[in-house]
Amino acid sequence: MQSDTLLLLKGNDIITLLNQQESAILKAVQRAYQAHARGLTTMPADSYLRFPGMEKERIISKVAYLGGDFEVAGIKWIASFPGNLAKGMERASATLILNSIETGRPLAIMESSIISAKRTAASAALGARQLWPHETLTSVGLVGCGLINYETLRFLLAVFPMIETVHLYDLSAERAAQFCTKAQSLKPGLRWQVEDGFPALLECAPVISLATTAVTPHTTSLAGHQEHAVMLHVSLRDFTADVILQADNVVDDIDKASSNNTSVHLAEQQAGHRDFIRTTIGDILNGDAPRRDLSKPFAIYSPFGLGILDLAVADLVYRLGQTENTGTSIENFLPPSWLER
Repeated sequence: MQSDTLLLLKGNDIITLLNQQESAILKAVQRAYQAHARGLTTMPADSYLRFPGMEKERIISKVAYLGGDFEVAGIKWIASFPGNLAKGMERASATLILNSIETGRPLAIMESSIISAKRTAASAALGARQLWPHETLTSVGLVGCGLINYETLRFLLAVFPMIETVHLYDLSAERAAQFCTKAQSLKPGLRWQVEDGFPALLECAPVISLATTAVTPHTTSLAGHQEHAVMLHVSLRDFTADVILQADNVVDDIDKASSNNTSVHLAEQQAGHRDFIRTTIGDILNGDAPRRDLSKPFAIYSPFGLGILDLAVADLVYRLGQTENTGTSIENFLPPSWLER
């Protein structure tokens, strides 16, 4: 593709290109984490655009450079409007621009809510694989029955194909039932159990993914959890500081995870330090930190959601789009030189 040609990839293009690509996505996310742990990335602070009188609605810009064997840069502009669910619309919408490091020019513009969901889910699954201290895992729990946990289940099944039972909890029984119906296609023969609360789910599942819309902590105890339990704290604000301080805590980026009133941030404010964060997932993947501290009663993985992960998966999508001739090529997107016009 010429440098003056831009590739436009719509939502359906992304769906087609990433179909059955769980292994490639997991590898891309892992490589991005490893590059980040080696200092081969740049990520300015995310910008949050909020609106008067609207507590949960926001649009976030994530700008990043991802080096290593990627060498790409870009920006994701992602909106989160939980009220969309009641309107029959997706909570999140996103657009990503991928730029060349050689010229700075845009290579592609692509729909990014799918990329965002899959990189989030792949991150959670990588965390589970590293922190769960056993080779086999036959049951998992999901708190929040939306797109993120649907994709998380997809990637957990890719990492732990022996999973047989899924325990669910959602504030909406209708959403839980809808989730069961939709997720049947992920693995025929899965057993589904909708629990009546988080405590019941804790007793059944050793690995639990939390993907809620909570803005303040609502879980004050993990009493009754299974041995060596792993909490994939994707939504970041479910646990009180006291719960965080009891855990073997792993994050993706210490500074980012300790910001924006996440549970980890609140724990830092309460403790006055960050010593309760043991390490990052990148350091574990690079072999620079142990996988698990089993002296702690449970592990909590709190991935902030790094822009480099979006770039890693977007780079995969871009390359697949070129190889499979998918998307719309827009020639002469940039203007001619000012000397020529």
